Amino acid sequence: MGEWTLPTLAIVLVAYAGVSRRAQSSWITQAMVFSAVGLVVGNRVLDVVEVEVSGRFLRHLAEATLALMLFTDAARINPATLRHAVRLPARLLGLELPVTIALGTATAMVLLPDLDLWTAAVLATILAPTDAALGQPVVTDERLPSSLRQGLNVESGLNDGICVPLLIIFVTIAEASDGGGTGGLHPFRILSEEIGLGTAAGIVAGVAGGGVLRVCGRRGWVAPSWRQINAVAVPLLAYTVAAALGGSGFIGAFVAGIAYAAVEPQRAAETTSLAEGAGELLDALTFLLFGAVLLGPALEVLDWRTLVYAVLSLTVIRMVPVALALIGTGLRPVTILFLGWFGPRGLASIVFVLLLVEESELDGAASVLTVVVVTVALSVLLHGVTSWPGVGRYASWYDAHGEPYLAEVVPVSPSRRRA
Repeated sequence: MGEWTLPTLAIVLVAYAGVSRRAQSSWITQAMVFSAVGLVVGNRVLDVVEVEVSGRFLRHLAEATLALMLFTDAARINPATLRHAVRLPARLLGLELPVTIALGTATAMVLLPDLDLWTAAVLATILAPTDAALGQPVVTDERLPSSLRQGLNVESGLNDGICVPLLIIFVTIAEASDGGGTGGLHPFRILSEEIGLGTAAGIVAGVAGGGVLRVCGRRGWVAPSWRQINAVAVPLLAYTVAAALGGSGFIGAFVAGIAYAAVEPQRAAETTSLAEGAGELLDALTFLLFGAVLLGPALEVLDWRTLVYAVLSLTVIRMVPVALALIGTGLRPVTILFLGWFGPRGLASIVFVLLLVEESELDGAASVLTVVVVTVALSVLLHGVTSWPGVGRYASWYDAHGEPYLAEVVPVSPSRRRA
């Protein structure tokens, strides 16, 4: 890391703090600002921020950011309401996600001839998870039905972790394909361990943290500052324990948030301010380094095939599977279009591609990196620009027409994840 990297990051953070409230009420999102600034101060323009793409710092920063955001989002989900709203995320995760990966793989095979089948599957899996934060009003605007907001939020929270074992399987097969074997790979064991152990670690960490808040907090044993620190330690505990056991740390962090809120629902939300602030800070730094380290080199080698795939990834590859998954629900085309469009690609895709670059020996890793970076950058721009007007138009339509499939859930406080 260069000597001017940290001072530059600090200067940008202080400058943004001065206009942050104005920015959050406009179509210019935090991710857009920091990605653009990062591009300017990065290794292709001013060159004052120096971080190695293959180094661990950027990857660990993105992982910590994602874990904190997953936890704070989940901690603001009402478990009682979630039981009634589970139908939508269940369809998106159980039906839409695998179809998205399959369609993304097939499209990559056609558009990107330098990728073989399993490397194309790796790319499709990296770009399958959504990041609801990049369209912040979609999960925060109370004019929208709570089931829609929570459905997209839960989908975003869980698809990250579900894709981890799939990514491991596809990378392992791709690396072993030249040798004609899979190196003793057991896909079902990996899936069960990643999801099962991640869930178990999340439940244990969430119950432990919530239990401390409930039992010790009600007795006055916990200092106010440590109520906030406790909520930062819980996702750290869930993520590290899940990873140590061989499970998905991202599923662990998200499940920990749900368990934490379930144990102490009255105080959970008010204790996550520090965790939310830390997540927002790390999110800003991640996107700044994304622009500084990854975006410049990707734009230099950008070709029409990469751009077309990025556009298709955000449209057809997302929207068609959503429409198929929602057959039989009775949802109107306007709602299906809204749900299909607001599936941004963000932090999880950045984490996954950095993991690929750092730890794999895949021949097509450089090509995958370029496609992922361009897709995320395009998502940051397009979903940021369309979130406010899109929410406004859909909210007006919903008030006029209603949507029975979404109207059965009692409104709850939404996540406050920011982008």
